[in-house]
Amino acid sequence: MNPTTTKKLLLTLLAWGIAVIVFFPIFWMVVTGFKTEVQAIAPPTLIFDPTLAGYNTVIERADYLKFALNSIVIAFGSTLLALLVAIPAAYSMAFLPTKRTRGTLLWMLSTKMLPPVGVLMPIYLLSRDLGLLDTRTGLIIIYMLMNLPIVVWMLYTFFKDVPKDILEAGRMDGARTFQEVVYLLLPLTLPGIASTGLLAVILSWNEAFWSLNLTTSDAAPLTTFIASFSSPEGLFWAKLSAASTLAIAPILIFGWMTQKQMVRGLTFGAVK
Repeated sequence: MNPTTTKKLLLTLLAWGIAVIVFFPIFWMVVTGFKTEVQAIAPPTLIFDPTLAGYNTVIERADYLKFALNSIVIAFGSTLLALLVAIPAAYSMAFLPTKRTRGTLLWMLSTKMLPPVGVLMPIYLLSRDLGLLDTRTGLIIIYMLMNLPIVVWMLYTFFKDVPKDILEAGRMDGARTFQEVVYLLLPLTLPGIASTGLLAVILSWNEAFWSLNLTTSDAAPLTTFIASFSSPEGLFWAKLSAASTLAIAPILIFGWMTQKQMVRGLTFGAVK
């Protein structure tokens, strides 16, 4: 076996090993959802009599469709709002930069390093005073602000890859700023915008801290649905695993269906 073939084989084995390590917790969670509570806390085994009791209990105990609908509305609503705010901001920073542009971008990114618990009290009080507690609107605004730095940064990177000559040609033909963005910039960077939106949806779907602290029942998404299966008596592992599987299944399917768009967008502009 020549060195090149050996190297490819080792890289393939390494890739499969990493994939197994990453996927195994999800696999084990799904398997545990088909066990009884006694089987779930027993020594790990793949040999057992599967049961749907955990899933039946989860569905009977809580209105799963209500939680799922809240997650869909909040995740996609916050993503759409973030894109509406981030596109003009990224356009301005990419094509009309000032000496403070770089510092502004770094400051925006630095806000992601702030522990959410550090601003929980003011956010809670503002939400209470504005009547946004336990509302979809409140979570949409919070999630939009939470994802905005990443969305702006990604769009800024994609916009910077667009040759300025194309936009200047549009201006020479009489295109105004709005027309320049809508008819030239957005079509050219559509893969990047799509991948940015997909990432924002995933981040919003998986967010738990704010949903647990700012909602109770009416606007609670699936992250709150999962947490409801933790009680003072302890964790019910089988039911918790069943609830977690039901909660992540939609976003896993969504991610699998859009993986080509995600990869295409993330590699947009990588090869000139």
